[in-house]
Amino acid sequence: MNHVDILVIGAGPAGLQLGYFLEKHGASYKILERRASAGQFFKEFPRHRTLISINKVYTGSTDPELNLRWDWNSLLNDGQVQSLREYTTNYWPHADAMIQYLEDFAGRFALAIDYEKDVAEVTKAGRFSVRCQDGTTYTCDRLVIATGMFKPFIPDIEGIEHAEDYTTMSIDPKDFVGQRVLIIGKGNSAFETAENLVGTTTRIHLASPNSLKMAWRTHYVGHLRAINNSFLDTYQLKSQNALIDAEIVSIERRDGCVAVSFRYSHAAAEVESLEYDSVLICAGFRFDDSMFSDSCRPRLAIQDRFPEQTSVWESTNVPSLFFAGVLTHMRDYKKKQSGFIHGFRYNVEFLARHLLEQQYGHEIEYATLPLDHHAIAQRILSRVNRSSALFQQTGYLGDVIVVGETTGSCRYYEGVPVDHALKKWRDKTIFTVTLEFGQELIDAEPDVFALDRVHKHDTENAHRSLGIHPIIRKFSEARLVETHHVIEDFLSEWNEPEHIEPLLAYLEGSLASHRSPRLQGAPANAAAR
Repeated sequence: MNHVDILVIGAGPAGLQLGYFLEKHGASYKILERRASAGQFFKEFPRHRTLISINKVYTGSTDPELNLRWDWNSLLNDGQVQSLREYTTNYWPHADAMIQYLEDFAGRFALAIDYEKDVAEVTKAGRFSVRCQDGTTYTCDRLVIATGMFKPFIPDIEGIEHAEDYTTMSIDPKDFVGQRVLIIGKGNSAFETAENLVGTTTRIHLASPNSLKMAWRTHYVGHLRAINNSFLDTYQLKSQNALIDAEIVSIERRDGCVAVSFRYSHAAAEVESLEYDSVLICAGFRFDDSMFSDSCRPRLAIQDRFPEQTSVWESTNVPSLFFAGVLTHMRDYKKKQSGFIHGFRYNVEFLARHLLEQQYGHEIEYATLPLDHHAIAQRILSRVNRSSALFQQTGYLGDVIVVGETTGSCRYYEGVPVDHALKKWRDKTIFTVTLEFGQELIDAEPDVFALDRVHKHDTENAHRSLGIHPIIRKFSEARLVETHHVIEDFLSEWNEPEHIEPLLAYLEGSLASHRSPRLQGAPANAAAR
């Protein structure tokens, strides 16, 4: 029997990322992978082989941390010594490049991976016991599931068995020549499929109950991306294709075709039946919980697509069972970027810190700063101008400043889930530092390409900033008491007087009550730049 302190199931991007941090800190860990090498999900998906996660090579910067803002595929490592740009310069990479990158990442950092270990059953009686198909058994104190989501989500529709699934359908357009095709779903996999078939089919309809959302409007990259949206022209310019906002009531095969009954969302619930030759399910994926015995089966959430999790991605009903990667998207579903490498790599970084703290008592790293508004402003501005974590996980991960634990100083933590911070320091006064869009204001505008920006000197209206900008919030015992917006900047560089001076004034006033009488009149000992 093999025992490790921390066992990780899955050697995809999340498992490798966690392995990197555990290896770096000398933890007792092992990664189990059912295939013969790492990153094998990308051998099958996406079906049409082009990733929609950008690989921007020519950023104009030599700063590895800053470049991660436009590198959505690489895993975190010291100084970014290995990145996807070494394998391809394509802005939209081919999936094969990702496979080679992940395989080399595992080897370069000598990660402790046991390959061809297909997990058959997970049980728990104090410790976890993980039995593989080949009879090998591992035990661990803490178990992390990084398997991703590979089980197709099949909508509960009468007659759904007459439809083909994204994972098994043909991707050869010649197989659909002259056909009428219905695609269930309006996500990127649905549009990717439609783009592939638009030249050979008679008509294509995409259907789901809700209206289409564009990523360039919502700033959520899981909504429809521009790389997949040329199909929309064929709809609005009346080229036989269409989007349907409707509930699919039933699917039945009759008279050599497939009849689909719809209940429209925007036509007074009108019901209509349309005929197709093929129906394709492109409704996404779900978590596969079949490996778990009843002794440790995690509770599910969001139509049973995800395991239900706490703010540190621990199962809500199975202690010491954690999740990494796309599975953590349960916490920010369809809002932030935890469902994608450029989001969850930072979640994994914090998860590693949390696991090391739980397992070995390693305190989560922080910097000690004087309780001085200049010093704190300098640290904040340094972070928002360079951090990739805050830039990618807008409003979800933040820096946290904890005051009141020691006289005359504060603790500065980087890259913490904001909802976790409010629980961990619920009896303290804290400041959170995030980068966020003015999304509520954007949502109220009819045209996101004709927005009126706040004038850069109108700092009194910084809270009306629409573009990404720093927001500092003060909480007392988990209650929001103050909010300060640093006015937006067209280039996302907050180095000018209109950014610095209001921040200094805000921090000076907000910190005054936390400074000891000896420090109240002390001169500033650092300058914000």
